[in-house]
Amino acid sequence: MGNWDNKDKVKDMAGENIDLVQEKKTLMQRIIKLREHYLSDRQFTLMLSFCVGFFAAVAAFVLHWIIREIQGLLTAGFNIASFNWLYLIYPVIGIYLTSLFVRYIVKDNISHGITRILYAISSKKSKLRGHNCWSSVIASAITIGFGGSVGAEAPIVLTGSAIGSNLGQMFKMDNKTLMLLVGCGAAAAIAGIFKAPIAGLVFTLEVLMIDLTMASLLPILIASVTATCFTYIFMGNDSLFTFQLDGAWQVERVPANILLGIFGGFVSLYFIRVVNACESIFAKLNENSLGKLLLGALILSPLIFFFPSLYGEGYSSINILISGSTEADWDAVLRNSPFFGHNNLLIPYICLVLLTKAFATSATNGGGGCGGTFAPSLFVGAFAGFLFARIWNMYEIGIYVPEKNFAFLGMAAVMAGVMHAPLTGIFLIAEITGGYQMFIPLMIVSICSYLTIIIFEPHSIYGMRLARQGKLITHHTDRAVLTLMSLDSVIDKTYTAVNPDMNLSSLVHAISKSHNNTLPVLDNAGNLLGEIDITKIRHIVFRTELYNHFTVRQLMSQPPATLGVDDPMEEVMKQFDNTDAAMLPVLDHENHLLGYISRTHMYAMYRKMVADMSEE
Repeated sequence: MGNWDNKDKVKDMAGENIDLVQEKKTLMQRIIKLREHYLSDRQFTLMLSFCVGFFAAVAAFVLHWIIREIQGLLTAGFNIASFNWLYLIYPVIGIYLTSLFVRYIVKDNISHGITRILYAISSKKSKLRGHNCWSSVIASAITIGFGGSVGAEAPIVLTGSAIGSNLGQMFKMDNKTLMLLVGCGAAAAIAGIFKAPIAGLVFTLEVLMIDLTMASLLPILIASVTATCFTYIFMGNDSLFTFQLDGAWQVERVPANILLGIFGGFVSLYFIRVVNACESIFAKLNENSLGKLLLGALILSPLIFFFPSLYGEGYSSINILISGSTEADWDAVLRNSPFFGHNNLLIPYICLVLLTKAFATSATNGGGGCGGTFAPSLFVGAFAGFLFARIWNMYEIGIYVPEKNFAFLGMAAVMAGVMHAPLTGIFLIAEITGGYQMFIPLMIVSICSYLTIIIFEPHSIYGMRLARQGKLITHHTDRAVLTLMSLDSVIDKTYTAVNPDMNLSSLVHAISKSHNNTLPVLDNAGNLLGEIDITKIRHIVFRTELYNHFTVRQLMSQPPATLGVDDPMEEVMKQFDNTDAAMLPVLDHENHLLGYISRTHMYAMYRKMVADMSEE
């Protein structure tokens, strides 16, 4: 009797849960109807952009607070004059805890935050999962707090974009508005974490490829300014970096600025190539395997032990380089390392840190940690700029250049190169350091760095993974449309197949049922052997005396080209242009026919999407 009562209770509880879900849906539908009645889509988008800015600022504050608390707790008793063995252990613990969190709680891949945003924009109609609103904050806080050599910016950008995407999905906004809200979230995240509203706007336009129109400018600005204002409320007026200009810029330093930009471009190339090479090695290991953690630990722990500047985001080391004025100031970067007290080893230390940062970042993410390459590019840039200026002055190559100024300029150079975003490098560095008097040299080094790396790498560190798969959206409208088009959406799967052993009589009967001029010839396994083009056999179709003299095998021809199921739409367009075919077959990985793509249908959809994208 008790079992029946328990079953009844379970049924009642299930019924109550269903009713509750239904009530929530009904309430949401009423809210959406009220919104549509009293507010236009544009007005509501502006309101949502304000909300996105606020929540992104909260997320940025929470992330930085957790990182500071963890780092303060772990390193409070460290002696700055000697090395610390705990540097060998802390990062590994952080990576392991992060991997457990991702594996058992998140249960989804949250690495490469900005790349995931680009993929969502390109292939998933700007829809990001709900857990992305918080999962990256916790995972990256654990990783960086314990010393993982990565940045918090990419995770917080993913968080901000996910907030925008999920708010848009909640209120049933269209795909175009969803894309805009994703951009608002990214801009708000950069603006909030750096207190740099212009940099947030420019980052969204340059890196995420959100086109700048009057319809998109205002919401992104609202989100950026809102996030910046609330960050000031939460965290005070202090800048992320402390920088005091060492002398006014002189036109005589233009050659040095140009060479620094070129040097920054090559440093960016080195950073990208090393990160990609290390990622490919970690990718060969089984997901969630102990091997990844061990390999990451073997690389990361010794590096942080010998070079504590690699611990965490490394912002303290950047501040030392761009705020120091004397040798004693700059020697502070050697603290906690075996190099401390050996001031003559400052330049070798700077060189080694510059070369090993890419390995430390890759080992952190590859071993199971969560973080981005945004802060590492700033870190590498500061060290590269300082190194360039010190060598320039040591060998008296030209007019004296202030080393702190060039550390500051190096940040812009490497960021512009790594992210293929010169405007972001210019405005971000100017805003976060207050170095507005350095706009001209910032422009020089950023442009020179970008022009250098573009020779070797056509895509940024974020976009190159998607570009290889043909899934990267760009500022070119035609390419953007091809990226957004889905191959599956243009495949016609209603075809009439024929067997190669059919005689002409049976073929004519099949033709009468077909709506297309092309009939695929398939074997019993569904493999494509050829095709029948009705226009090529019209001279014998109506000659009944030949019906038993010809078979399909004799009449079929090979298609001018075949398309693969994973072919990008740009490649599909090229095949149609090269062959001038009216229809082309699409095959899966096992050579089985999936259907046909009609040139007419594909171009009609292409023209419609171009028109939709061009609308304001």
